[in-house]
Amino acid sequence: MAKPIDAIDRKILKALLGDGRLTNQQLSEAVNLSPAPCWQRVKRLERDGYIQGYMALLDQELLGASEIVLLEVTLDRHDDDAVENFGRAMAAMPEVLEVYLTTGEYDYFLKVAVNGTAGYEEFLRKRLFKVRGIRHSRTSFTLRCLKKAYSVPPDAERSGG
Repeated sequence: MAKPIDAIDRKILKALLGDGRLTNQQLSEAVNLSPAPCWQRVKRLERDGYIQGYMALLDQELLGASEIVLLEVTLDRHDDDAVENFGRAMAAMPEVLEVYLTTGEYDYFLKVAVNGTAGYEEFLRKRLFKVRGIRHSRTSFTLRCLKKAYSVPPDAERSGG
């Protein structure tokens, strides 16, 4: 079971959320802690699952997938095999960035990166529509991203730690 986090842990997480490439020296200075205890805390936060990994954020436009499409998908069946098959199929598609199993009118919410409408048509014909069991889908192209976050900031007021 993960140990609850304190104010110093929250400062560490917030600093790493802002820049995951901070050296231990830079991080220890940012949170006003000597390097050895800072390193130990980071290792504990990783071990306990508060830090799940580190990544590079890539420029989708430079990579040729500048458009983000949001899809709502309904399956024609909801048994374990249908749900597992859909999940595996989505995991295998590199342009599918996120997949959520949802409540409501649709079963899944997908975030997909494509190269314009032609790239989206290709995604539909060559990828999505080849997946068995899809009854219906609805698409929205995003116009502009107003906020992008990858984690909730570890504010002191928030519970959970």
